[in-house]
Amino acid sequence: MKARVIVTLKNGVLDPQGKAIEGALGGLGFGDVGSVRQGKVFDVELRGSDEGAAKAVLEQMCEKLLANTVIENYTIEMA
Repeated sequence: MKARVIVTLKNGVLDPQGKAIEGALGGLGFGDVGSVRQGKVFDVELRGSDEGAAKAVLEQMCEKLLANTVIENYTIEMA
């Protein structure tokens, strides 16, 4: 079973890497970019076929390692 975990900064959390990318895009001539926020994507393959159990395990992974839940949100997409 495959899943994708998307981790993004919560609203209101400063994103210096996103600001740097935003500035670089402007310098490359992409002046229409209003703002950029960066994040992380994890593609995870799990053994088994129970989607509910897999999603529960993925949530535990996010809470313990993949996301800093103080400053980041995460979403899980099952494939």
